[in-house]
Amino acid sequence: MFGLFKRDPNRALIDKLHGEIMAGVLQPALYLHCGAPDTFEGRLEMLILHTAATVRRIERLPAPGPELAQDVMDGVFRHLDSTLREMGVGDVTVPKRIKKHAEAFAGRAISYASALEAGDDVALRLALARNVARDEAKADTLEIHRLAAYVRAIDARVETYGLDHFLNGKIGFPAPDTGAE
Repeated sequence: MFGLFKRDPNRALIDKLHGEIMAGVLQPALYLHCGAPDTFEGRLEMLILHTAATVRRIERLPAPGPELAQDVMDGVFRHLDSTLREMGVGDVTVPKRIKKHAEAFAGRAISYASALEAGDDVALRLALARNVARDEAKADTLEIHRLAAYVRAIDARVETYGLDHFLNGKIGFPAPDTGAE
C-alpha cells in the first residue's frame, strides 16, 4: 500500500518535492488570514490542498509525469504515516487513518479541480468552507475569499511549470494574501 516497502530510486527527489509542499503548508498567513485552523486537521487540509494542486499539474505532463505524480502521492502518504506514528497513533490504527485521509484527499482533489476547471469561484469557496472551515456558511467570509484566491494563484502558477521544473525538485507556492497593503 502506497509503495511503503519498495526501493525508490527517486526518493531524494520525492523528499525534496515533499519539502516544497510542506513549505507551502506551513505559511503562517494560511492560518492567520485565510481561515485554516492551526490544528492537525487544519494542517492536513492545507497538505491536501497543496498536494492536490501539485499532483494535478504533474499528472498532466508528459512521461514520466504521471509516474512522478504517483510517487509524490506515495511520498506524502509515507510522511503522513510517519507523522501519525510519531504522534503516538497505534500500529493497528495508522492504516485505518491513512485510508480515511486518502479518501478525503481524493474527494477534495476532485472538488477543487472541478471548481477550478469550471472557473466556479462559488463552488471553490463552498468546498473550502466545507473542508477547511468545516462550515459552508463561512463561504462568504473574508478568510475563505482569501483562501480561494490563494488556491487560484497556486493553480495559475503551477500551470506555468514544465516537467523539468518538478524534476529539479521545485514547486514554489505563492504567498497568501494577508490583507496588508
